[in-house]
Amino acid sequence: MQVGLVTVGDELLVGDTENTNASWLGARLAERGASVERVVVVPDVEDAIAEEVSRFADRFDAVLVTGGVGPTHDDVTMDGVAAAFDRPMAEHSDALTYFQNHDTYQFDNLTEGTADLPSGARLLENPVGVAPGAVVENVYVLPGVPDEMKGMFDSVADEFTGTATSVEFVHVDAPESSLVEALEAVRDRFDVTVGSYPGDSVRVKLQHEDEAVVDEAADWFREHVDEA
Repeated sequence: MQVGLVTVGDELLVGDTENTNASWLGARLAERGASVERVVVVPDVEDAIAEEVSRFADRFDAVLVTGGVGPTHDDVTMDGVAAAFDRPMAEHSDALTYFQNHDTYQFDNLTEGTADLPSGARLLENPVGVAPGAVVENVYVLPGVPDEMKGMFDSVADEFTGTATSVEFVHVDAPESSLVEALEAVRDRFDVTVGSYPGDSVRVKLQHEDEAVVDEAADWFREHVDEA
């Protein structure tokens, strides 16, 4: 399953907020065997959201959108997703019921449009906060608040599938440039996927569908490098 991530928020673009949602979702999807193909950050602008959501929805099996879901002036993500599919925003019966049953809200005091979702959407309840999410065709719209996003993703996680892979990391005390031959050798010998990530040490990631192959590749690699 190929997935695209669209993260929404002016605060992400200017660095006021770190985009932890994308990294968390990437890890959770990889655990399930889904493949994250693209991640994009867009501003709180309806047209920009609609453009990226439309492009990703056509290209990937599923799209996860986070951020810009709520009652404030810059929460325009639902409008952007509706526009991506040329659907109107409309009062949603499940959203009305959701807010009527939500302890945090006095239903009579809801502002106009609070219970609106893209026409035909499936409501996603928010197990941690208030603002609900939605599914429109192959697009899943989640809140930007990390705890709320995580709780809502967990409610639909089973809809993201693929072939799970085994992963092992080897930390190497050497410059990344000195590992070229060893990295090529372990990849060719064991047919594993290899990634190398420099830092205080070089973190080498070995990945394969078969756990035994990963274990064997990691053992071989450790014998040919200086482990940190």
